[in-house]
Amino acid sequence: MIAIETRQLAGGVVLHAFPEGKRAVPLPCVVFYHGFTSSSLVYSYFAVALAQAGFRVVMPDAPEHGDRFGGDSQGRIRRFWQILHQNMQEFTTLRAAIQAENWLLDGRLAVGGASMGGMTALGIMTRHREVKCGASLMGSGYFTGLARTLFPPLSPQNPAQQAEFDNIIAPLREWEVTHQLERLADRPLLLWHGQEDDVVPAIETFRLQQALAAAKLDKHVTCLWAAGVRHRITPEALSATVAFFRQYL
Repeated sequence: MIAIETRQLAGGVVLHAFPEGKRAVPLPCVVFYHGFTSSSLVYSYFAVALAQAGFRVVMPDAPEHGDRFGGDSQGRIRRFWQILHQNMQEFTTLRAAIQAENWLLDGRLAVGGASMGGMTALGIMTRHREVKCGASLMGSGYFTGLARTLFPPLSPQNPAQQAEFDNIIAPLREWEVTHQLERLADRPLLLWHGQEDDVVPAIETFRLQQALAAAKLDKHVTCLWAAGVRHRITPEALSATVAFFRQYL
């Protein structure tokens, strides 16, 4: 049996799941991030499955999502990359709040996510060495390149617009994996992707897998591919995520 609740944490509403009767007991904890235009509630099946496996799960809503959504759908699309950046930045405050609640057992903290949430998890791993392991499903760690084709903030038509585009994307450079592969390589990392993904191309995960392999940094990487699967989470992806955290967290 598990318990699941919504509550205030780190200045916002989170979905909080844990084995029944263990709300105040320190546990290994997974912070899991949802995808774009979704919410922690929609992705709550991850919280259920991970709590059933014995973990505490904290699922925040991204900026402009869930309880934080103000109704501007078109503006949110244009702000995809700023939302991703803020999502990653907010981890520091969220982690401190989890620690302040005495929820964390022996520092066993992990991150995971799907789509935009997978990107968030990879970015957090490049900056937070205290994270013990991470899982990226349908994600990418190559933000500045992908921003030219996935939800670009604008389509530059002149030098001024190009400068505006560059200013929006620039803060993501310090979070992306391009020059920080070694920061991912010293901890267990799960990469999962549908081979026919029509939103975040599977080549994004393949690129990271190949970069780690070429640098001989893939010892701790588990990479799983789903043949014929587009941009969606399958039951097998959920099971693989739970099994990964059971093994490494």
